[in-house]
Amino acid sequence: MYLNSRKWADANEIAREFNGFDPVVHNCMISANMQWGNLDEARRLFDEMPERNEVSWAALISGFMKCGRVKESMWYFERNPFQNVVSWTAAISGYVQNGFSVEAVKLFFKLLESGVKANKVTFTSVVRACAGLGDFGLGMSVLGLIIKTGFENDIAVSNSLITLCLRMGEINLARAVFDRMKKRDVVSWTAILDMYVEMGDMGEARRIFDEMPERNEVSWSAMIARYCQSGCPEESLKLFYQMVQEGFKPNCSCFSSVLSALGSLEALRAGMNIHGHVTKLGIEKGVFVGSTLIDLYCKCGEVMDGRKAFDSILDKNVVSWNAMIGGYSMNGQMQEAENLFNIMPLPLRNNVSWSAIIAGYLDCQQCDKVFEVFNEMLLLGEIPNKSTFTSLLCACASMAASLGKGKDLHGKIIKLGIQSDVFVGTALTDMYAKSGDIESSRKVFDRMPEKNEVSWTAMIQGLAESGFAEESLNLFEEMEKASSIALNEFMLLSVLFACSHCGLVDKGLRYFNSMETIYGLKPQGKHYTCIVDMLSRAGRLLEAERFINSMPFQPETNAWAALLSGCKTYKNEEIAERTARKLWEIAEKNPAGYVLLSNIYASAGRWKDVLNVRKLMKEKGLKKSGGCSLVEVKDHVHSFYSGDGTHSQSAEVYKILELLKNEMHDLQNVVHL
Repeated sequence: MYLNSRKWADANEIAREFNGFDPVVHNCMISANMQWGNLDEARRLFDEMPERNEVSWAALISGFMKCGRVKESMWYFERNPFQNVVSWTAAISGYVQNGFSVEAVKLFFKLLESGVKANKVTFTSVVRACAGLGDFGLGMSVLGLIIKTGFENDIAVSNSLITLCLRMGEINLARAVFDRMKKRDVVSWTAILDMYVEMGDMGEARRIFDEMPERNEVSWSAMIARYCQSGCPEESLKLFYQMVQEGFKPNCSCFSSVLSALGSLEALRAGMNIHGHVTKLGIEKGVFVGSTLIDLYCKCGEVMDGRKAFDSILDKNVVSWNAMIGGYSMNGQMQEAENLFNIMPLPLRNNVSWSAIIAGYLDCQQCDKVFEVFNEMLLLGEIPNKSTFTSLLCACASMAASLGKGKDLHGKIIKLGIQSDVFVGTALTDMYAKSGDIESSRKVFDRMPEKNEVSWTAMIQGLAESGFAEESLNLFEEMEKASSIALNEFMLLSVLFACSHCGLVDKGLRYFNSMETIYGLKPQGKHYTCIVDMLSRAGRLLEAERFINSMPFQPETNAWAALLSGCKTYKNEEIAERTARKLWEIAEKNPAGYVLLSNIYASAGRWKDVLNVRKLMKEKGLKKSGGCSLVEVKDHVHSFYSGDGTHSQSAEVYKILELLKNEMHDLQNVVHL
């Protein structure tokens, strides 16, 4: 009792009361010193014993194994005069604990040759050795011995067999062993729970978890972590609070999962509370908890607090470095991200580090920097991954005249053999569509072996926006019939857009009215705006006006602008004036409404009203933004606005324009002659 409480003085006091030598006392002292790592003291006590029993030798063999001193342990094992199952098992299990599975199996064969009968602990250790070796055949042979010796119903042995089956991917056999067990402990239940968690079958995992008669920290942590990884942070947090209420103490892994879930929800206050708790426990400087603290603060926009968490981590690894670089990038602090990236130890840099910088510049719409970093990445010999290519293709889709870059990336993707990835395929589909090459976009889409809702949305939207409205609707209907893909609001928006540009007003209205009743999606402002645009394009202006006035929330500015544009097309001055007033009320700083109204008056020959509108725009300080033309020359994009003289070569450009104008004028005169 005193030894277990580490009260050495009291233990020694009692030991001195014994007359002469007592092996039980010495064995207790040896075991206690081994347990605390006082190996030299344990060896001294062993050496001074005038006589030793099997417990003395087993204590030394087991103790040295537990401290990782395998050679010394085996030295005592080979000289042990008591070659019984206890000492054999201590050596075999010690080999397994230290990762020497081959040596453990060889020693087990020697045990069988010696005639010593293995016990349940021996069999448990040997089965674990088979799992470590990945030798399922050997494991099944050991299972035959287990059945012959009658240990197949032992809980510990069955648990090790479940682990072996799971390591070998024999899921059905693992479940069969579990189902046949007459008694199960928390390890049995947790092993099966972990199996379903790893498979991603959260429904069956939760059913097993709820049925468990007893749970431990491992089973709680497994469920909490998987819910977080599966995009269900709310469920993850519910389980965490339930775990705490039932008196379980979360470990580092559990706290990391909870902080990650709070980061996903951007729940800063709750995250700070957990931060305070892990600080009290003294684990906030660990790399796993510290990295999730960085992620939490950066996702909540508190980058300085994220940097404090980063600086406090004692032993930074690639995860913590990437978390901080990614944190700066997601908050648009690209200079800080690059500075940290430049001082990051070179051996720790990986694809994730480069991708974080590239994604940050993409979010900031600095597409030139995206490709600058990418080229540097290639020069340093780093091979891009799927995430990197996805970001690069998104950059191409956002840039003017970027089809050449996109095709070059497509070639690299094919060389690396990652074109079949659903995310890469979706990014290629979107890039080609937005670059105007709808034919290539459709080819990539059709060749994708797997498609998700984003893939279908990209193709449906690409067809609609490229003027192939009927093809867009046909593809949507094909998806509805042949796929179990869940529809999303962006997909329905593309469908409404296609109906609008095809003039299929009634069909568009049917889709809109079915959003909640059939698809379970609540229409957003953009969906309402699309319906207004569709009715206005079809000349159903009064219906569009009634629709916009019946909206359950404040209409978007674009909705009124769409109606006003319809009024211009169909020369409806009455509705145009009412619409323009509404537009002025909600968008006084926006010149679009004034310009449209001015054009409507001009079409009707009401020049006085045109002058009044333009005068009003001048009084309010509003100016129509000029149209912009883009041209790419030698990988550099040049932009030109009407009457713009800011370009570095604008003088030369205007000289050429004047020259062309004169040439055309002379040619026209020749034609007339």
